[in-house]
Amino acid sequence: MSQQHELNRRQLLKTGLLVSLACLNPLPAWARYGLHGFQERSLSLLNTHTGERLNEVVYWEQGGYIPDALSHISYVLRDHRTDEVHSIDPVTLDLMASISRKIDAKQSFEIISGYRSPQTNKLLRSKSRSVAKNSYHMQGKAVDLRLPGVPLKVVRKAALDLRIGGVGYYPKSDFVHVDSGRVRYW
Repeated sequence: MSQQHELNRRQLLKTGLLVSLACLNPLPAWARYGLHGFQERSLSLLNTHTGERLNEVVYWEQGGYIPDALSHISYVLRDHRTDEVHSIDPVTLDLMASISRKIDAKQSFEIISGYRSPQTNKLLRSKSRSVAKNSYHMQGKAVDLRLPGVPLKVVRKAALDLRIGGVGYYPKSDFVHVDSGRVRYW
């Protein structure tokens, strides 16, 4: 009986290891993002408040993220009101890259809002009910953006079609919100 118990335990441990390895393998996940098979991931960004621009910055290649590129992106997406820099979630960047690829965008994303400090978020909440108290912007997991020359509806549809994270549509303010939180839309 103890030999049978040990065999089942070994099978359970092997199965657990295989499941863990499958979860760590990014290829199936990136296929969902539309990034499977690409040797590199890049973004072009223009911060509408500071005028700072990044042109085709490669932030992922050869199976890994590039720390220096992530730092540059986080700097451009900083809270322009407080000048506070916070790491931007790479999944959010991958989501943006997927949108760009899906639309076949040739232009830079115009960034309306990336990271927001708690102070900035509180200030914006006092002016608008559409700002969430616990916004993903404060975690570096959300970006408000648009693509010049691309109808906002097209950007929104591309984000919705990916079925990853949150998608907010703000046509009066001329931007789409994307985040790496749970799947939802408004």
